[in-house]
Amino acid sequence: MDDKYFAHQTAFIDEGCQIGNGTKIWHFSHIMTGCTLGENCNIGQNVVISPGVVLGRNVKIQNNVSIYTGVSCDDDVFLGPSCVFTNVINPRSAVNRQGSYLKTHVGKGASIGANATIVCGHDIGEYAFVGAGSVVTKTIKPYALVVGNPARQIGWISEYGHRLQFDALGKAICTESGEHYTMTDSGIYKVQG
Repeated sequence: MDDKYFAHQTAFIDEGCQIGNGTKIWHFSHIMTGCTLGENCNIGQNVVISPGVVLGRNVKIQNNVSIYTGVSCDDDVFLGPSCVFTNVINPRSAVNRQGSYLKTHVGKGASIGANATIVCGHDIGEYAFVGAGSVVTKTIKPYALVVGNPARQIGWISEYGHRLQFDALGKAICTESGEHYTMTDSGIYKVQG
């Protein structure tokens, strides 16, 4: 382990973890063996990160989040308070399904709201936004704004987290950044330059 990160004295970090410089791990969190946490992550209170989970740089995890084996998050992901990822589609106490974990990948810059549940095997696209309390039961497209149980798409969102309003030509502008977006048959794209 690298000693250029901060861990509160009540946090528990198993051997065999890789923790990036500048990462902060707060009260009562447990980082289990084989995890990889990128640089400048912030792990809130009472967070459980199970074996083999991979987090990119600058991932922000709020209090009481559970991230189970099979989950990976790219850079700049935000995980809201008490959200949870599952890793088995049909858990039973008396049946060991450790060899049946399904993977879930969260793309760069995506945000998952408080108390959301991500059912395993369904990826979250880059810069997608999952509303608070939503239950994700299918793959979410990049830049999609989804809410509800089950989560359904209600629009598109910019990289700055603002709902995009597309004109008749399929063009939109983020109200905060001024960045331009284009809608095509295959999805939403930020216009470069």
